[in-house]
Amino acid sequence: MKNLLSIEELAPQELQQLVDRAVNMKTRRGNHEFQPLEGQTWAMIFTKASTRTRVSFEVGVRELGGAPMFLSKNDIQLGRGEPIKDTARVLGRMVHGAIIRTFAQDDVVQFAEYGQIPTINALTDDEHPCQILADLLTIRERLGTWEGKKIAFIGDGFSNMTISWMWAAKHLGFELVVAGPQEHLPPAEFMEKLNAPNVSVTSDAKAATDGAHVINTDVWLSMGQEGQTEKEALFGPYQVNAELLAGAASGHIVLHCLPAYREKEITEEVLEKHADVIFQQAENRLHAQKAVLATLANAWAI
Repeated sequence: MKNLLSIEELAPQELQQLVDRAVNMKTRRGNHEFQPLEGQTWAMIFTKASTRTRVSFEVGVRELGGAPMFLSKNDIQLGRGEPIKDTARVLGRMVHGAIIRTFAQDDVVQFAEYGQIPTINALTDDEHPCQILADLLTIRERLGTWEGKKIAFIGDGFSNMTISWMWAAKHLGFELVVAGPQEHLPPAEFMEKLNAPNVSVTSDAKAATDGAHVINTDVWLSMGQEGQTEKEALFGPYQVNAELLAGAASGHIVLHCLPAYREKEITEEVLEKHADVIFQQAENRLHAQKAVLATLANAWAI
């Protein structure tokens, strides 16, 4: 693995190894003898606002011996229309790696191609691979394994989160049910491409959560969709609340990648009841991303 651009492109063993390495990173945190990024500068190119992603990557790069360089779209010429491939060819001659949080998936793909340095997708409209790694780490810590578990995702059925979750389920083999309004479920062509019999979609949120060991949700309107009131109005039946969770498996956990809009996609009651897990999930972004950073540093050193 020389870049992390999507969960789709990972081999199953690579996905498993990243989670294994994240466990190790969390256990060994504070052992500063392990410095795979020593002497390196990593560019963090963010065209979307961020709390967890920015902080966890800056801390992670520093803890692995490197120096993060934060670049918003207003700091560099991308904000004035410079093509991503030109930015990549410049930065590729100056920095040692790039972490990109943006809208178009093609931007991170082009950057990796033209920059020729390790490139990490820190979120695009198509995928959110770092979050899924943190979620898998959280499931392992809380439930011991994802094998034999039913995972439900309630909300926008064709968002960056659900797309990444579906590819993770295909690679790792656990049962995944995605529930959302019919208008916002994956199209048939995507499901054919996915070709994963262990992944199903439904507009019945109750059926999705019944017997589920993990119930996952996210905001109904992704970044850039604010103000789409017609879309938001479709999601009322997909709120994660006590009634919806009544049929979930004993000992189930609730995940939310944050930020959360209480009393919209999740109630205050449910979020606070499961806050310990949800904020453990947020912390695990740091450990999962350190695993990615160390893996890429080793791959490019060969």
